[in-house]
Amino acid sequence: MSFDSRGPGPYHARAMGDPLRQRHAPVDLAEEGQVIEINDKISDYQRLSEIVGTDLAALDTGRVPSDWAAAPLTGRLAFGYAGLDRQAPALEGAVRVEIDAVCQRCLGPFRLPLSAELKLLLSTPGRPISPREGYETWELAEDRVQPAEIVEEALIMAMPLSAKHADRDACTAVAGGPAPADDTVRPFATLRERMEAGDG
Repeated sequence: MSFDSRGPGPYHARAMGDPLRQRHAPVDLAEEGQVIEINDKISDYQRLSEIVGTDLAALDTGRVPSDWAAAPLTGRLAFGYAGLDRQAPALEGAVRVEIDAVCQRCLGPFRLPLSAELKLLLSTPGRPISPREGYETWELAEDRVQPAEIVEEALIMAMPLSAKHADRDACTAVAGGPAPADDTVRPFATLRERMEAGDG
C-alpha cells in the first residue's frame, strides 16, 4: 500500500502555526502533506507526565530523579493519503522517549525506553474509511485532530503492564540484595485506568 505525502503546500507557513498542538481536519493535513518534527519533553504532555509522576511517587523522595520531567521526547509525523485514490487521510511516523520508572521486581528507579510506530488511518465522525492493509484505524471523536494527542496516547499505550529492569542482575545491584519475586506488581495499566477515570 502506497503512502501519498506530497509535502507542504504554498500556504503552509501562514496556515499551520504550531501543527503539533493546533486542531486541524485530517483531510487538510493530508492535502498539505504536513510533516512535523517533534523535539519536546515529557512535561509538555500532561497525561503522560501524571502517569510517570504517579509511578515515581512510590519512591523515597531522595530516589526520585530530579529531572525526570525534562526527558526528551522526539519523533516525526507525516500526513498524507493511504493509497493513490486520496480518500483515506493517514498518518505515518514514530515517536520515542526514555522515562524514569519504578522496577516492579526491586522497586528501584530505572530508565525505560518507550517507542511507538504509527501507521494510522484517521477516521472522523460521518466520514467512514474502509480498512487498508498495513494501517490501523484511529477513530476520532470529532472532525478535527490535535497530533500531540495521538503522540501522547500512543506512548501511554506503549507502556508495559509491569515495568522491570531488562537484566535481572541490575535489580540486585539497585536493591543491594537478592531481587524480589516476580509477583510484586504495581503496573502502569492501573495508573492508566486511574488517569482515564479521572478524564471521564
